[in-house]
Amino acid sequence: MITRNSLDETERLSFNPGTIPFSKKSVNVRMDRVTPQDPSKAGYARKYMLDDQWFISKHSEETNGPSGEWWPAVVPGSVHTALMNAGKIPDPYEGKNDSIARDQSFCAWWFKKEIKIPADSTAMRIVFNGVCDSCTVWFNDHQVAANQGMFTSFEFDIAESMKKDCNTLLVRLEPAPYRISEGEPNPYWIGMNVGWMDTVVFNNVYGWHYIDVPATGIWRTVILEEKPVVEIKNPFIATRDFMAGTMNLSVHLEGGTHEREGTLYVEIEPDNFDGNSFGFEYEVRSSEIGPEMQFEFQIPEHRLWWPNGLGDPHLYRMNLIFIPKEGIGDRKEVIFGVRQVQFNPLPGGPDPELYNWVLQVNGRAVFAKGTNWCTIDALMRFDKERYARFMDLARRSHIQFMRAWGAGLPETDEFYDLADRMGIMVYQEWPTAWDSHKVQPISILEKTVRQNMMRLRNHPSLVQWGGGNESPDPTGEAIDMMGRLSYELDGTRTFRRTQPWGGSLNNYDVYWGRQPLDRNLKLESPFLGEFGLASAPNLESVKKYIPQHEWEAWPPPPFGTFAHKTPVFNRNEDMSRLSHYVADFIDNSSMEAFVLGTQLAQATGMRHTLELARTRWPEAAGVAFYKLNDNCPSVSWSIVDWYGAPKLAYYFVQDAYSPLAAVVLLDGLNPGDSPMDAPVFILDDSNCLAGQNWEVEVTAFGSTLREVKKTFFCGHGTIPIRQQLGQFSLTKEQINHTPLFMVCELRVEGRVRYRSFYWLNYLSDRGCLFRLPRTTLQSERHRDKLIIRNTGNIPAVGVSISSANSNEMVAEDNYFWINPGETREVGINGNWDVAVQAWNTD
Repeated sequence: MITRNSLDETERLSFNPGTIPFSKKSVNVRMDRVTPQDPSKAGYARKYMLDDQWFISKHSEETNGPSGEWWPAVVPGSVHTALMNAGKIPDPYEGKNDSIARDQSFCAWWFKKEIKIPADSTAMRIVFNGVCDSCTVWFNDHQVAANQGMFTSFEFDIAESMKKDCNTLLVRLEPAPYRISEGEPNPYWIGMNVGWMDTVVFNNVYGWHYIDVPATGIWRTVILEEKPVVEIKNPFIATRDFMAGTMNLSVHLEGGTHEREGTLYVEIEPDNFDGNSFGFEYEVRSSEIGPEMQFEFQIPEHRLWWPNGLGDPHLYRMNLIFIPKEGIGDRKEVIFGVRQVQFNPLPGGPDPELYNWVLQVNGRAVFAKGTNWCTIDALMRFDKERYARFMDLARRSHIQFMRAWGAGLPETDEFYDLADRMGIMVYQEWPTAWDSHKVQPISILEKTVRQNMMRLRNHPSLVQWGGGNESPDPTGEAIDMMGRLSYELDGTRTFRRTQPWGGSLNNYDVYWGRQPLDRNLKLESPFLGEFGLASAPNLESVKKYIPQHEWEAWPPPPFGTFAHKTPVFNRNEDMSRLSHYVADFIDNSSMEAFVLGTQLAQATGMRHTLELARTRWPEAAGVAFYKLNDNCPSVSWSIVDWYGAPKLAYYFVQDAYSPLAAVVLLDGLNPGDSPMDAPVFILDDSNCLAGQNWEVEVTAFGSTLREVKKTFFCGHGTIPIRQQLGQFSLTKEQINHTPLFMVCELRVEGRVRYRSFYWLNYLSDRGCLFRLPRTTLQSERHRDKLIIRNTGNIPAVGVSISSANSNEMVAEDNYFWINPGETREVGINGNWDVAVQAWNTD
């Protein structure tokens, strides 16, 4: 019998990794009940944030130094944000101001800060956690550091040059890289600035992704800290046995052999739930073989970390404290979860041409309901509140999986902390794209991978590493380095050379290929890594960044502001492509019509693909549409615009990803009068149906919104993630309506748990979705609930809740169907003024 390896196993052998974490003998220790030590206890190395009272000045060629005019800087942040706050440039996101901001990217800038050192301090150092991209640093007129690479931290000692009163920290920030491509490594880039390929930065601000304002600035926090005698470096905790709560812990103590004598305390306490704290202490002797120690222990009464919708994402806080026999001690804090993630072969067994795609979490098979994640701001405003807005919207829409793609960041601590807490699994790619790994500096890439892999590897939300975005030839020294280090520094997660690769698919036949939306009804792959359709932001958002004269007149000029804010600045017929899909639904006669038409096309072109993928499990192991969010205000593939306002597609993704759902699979969106036999499926990710009676009702409505046909499917108890119930059939006469609607409803023990509706046969009469027989709605507000009643005698179609004065309003459900006489109660996230309407209300 011949045993086959999967592509994962074949590649692991080809990377030829050295020592893998936890492969050495571990010290078995017992965890006892403890009371966690007070983190403010004296004796630990102190840290001071240096993020306020910075100043910025433009470089002077005459003096080869600062110009002498200083403005307040933003740290962490960007040069452009500081200049905008100081009134030196207009908001780069409004109108065409990005061209003004772009000029500032290619200047050198100086940052300055005065520092007061605590009087009782001795051994001190300054740590820069991230500068974009290349800089030189002086401390009290002494050049102390230089660094290139946005995602690498660096530090330097200041003990010998620090003063008791006032110290000056000066940073020269070099211009953003600039190099016009002649076609290497990809002919697509001819004539564009590909300076990002000469270093390691996030590249989606270099002119191909809605904005051309290369970022510069001190984008991560700066810290002044005491140096402990022995420092705890890069602790790593991983689950060995999730059922028993057995953990492996690696701790590296950096210091001389004699100095490493002391006591290591390990304390583990619940972070986001109530429970007991446990820990142990370990005496470190000078006879220890090396600075790295490995422990194995069980967490009593342990609770598991689960993805969104499958259980609670229980988290633990681990406090590591080392008290040396002499001198200042050190303390590190790590948030982690007890969980096991693995990827199993597709049906048919391991295949040397395919990765293992079938996701299993804590022994439970999971269909990965995913999205692609974009850098949240081109100007590097990466505050936790902004992250929380978008991550919470992802959680609300039942997203479990995010691809942090290679055109963006090895994501921030704020991002991963929220992913941990919201149960959102992350596939993290390294910052390479389109074979740029073949030309980017290997030394900076390797330093980026090493530092960030050790920074991120404790997060339970992180489930995969990736080499980069859409590289046609993901081979060579850099990719092999990434693969090798994923085993040598982690060893608990899979590595993917690129996306798509090894059985996954990216497809943009719809939009770039101008193919009809029906094409997306047939996208099949073991893993669908990218697909989608661009759409305009909500009208209220468009009005924030487009001059008034453009949204009052239509059509806009070919290279006006509105067209400029399209995927490639309308240089690739973007307005024509968008209008092509608007024409499917509505006459493109106004800005309002354009917004509605693009958003309807996006929702239509996405929801069926997501439903199809779920019904194909396990042959289809997951899907990640492109994309959740934007890096700036623009017409884009996002389902939530830059301001944080959900588009129409957001709510249909929410339906398509509902843990409990019933769906109808369609062969085409405009069948005309062709008879139809459409498969009907029930989907249950979370075992919601256990021990209960359920019923699925599929109903077709004609153009008068009167019932054409109704079919019932009944059952009891659990299903295995997805189950086909049968077919919903319509004859030539029954289907021949313009438009035709189908409503799919799931009731559990008589109560409606899910309802969604489909629209068909709309092409032959553009705008017919909005010329339906009219009904009336009544609504009233009860705190955070909106009570909506259909007071007419026909269904209300596409009932929507909106707020003209807030992008922060999020409805529990939106764009839904209400039967005549029916009342719906919908949660609202705040006390906003809202309007309620439907496609067929006046």
